[in-house]
Amino acid sequence: MERTYEYIEFVRVEEKPKTSVWSCRNRKSGDELGIVRWHGPWRRYCYFPSVQAVYSEGCLTDIADFLASHTRGAHGKKAN
Repeated sequence: MERTYEYIEFVRVEEKPKTSVWSCRNRKSGDELGIVRWHGPWRRYCYFPSVQAVYSEGCLTDIADFLASHTRGAHGKKAN
């Protein structure tokens, strides 16, 4: 089950064979703030801002939590 955050939400916009892409949106306005996608050189999900925005500590913590939980999930799916 996906976690719910107070001010932002993540909406899956693309499903790839091994990874996904999510839109990070303002919960109140629905405006897209950025996207989360797999960044191969770092071998993890990363946040790519779409607009210049100001983020509180809480929003940054929520984004970091989302990235960490999905990166752990992706690493757990790897075949050894």
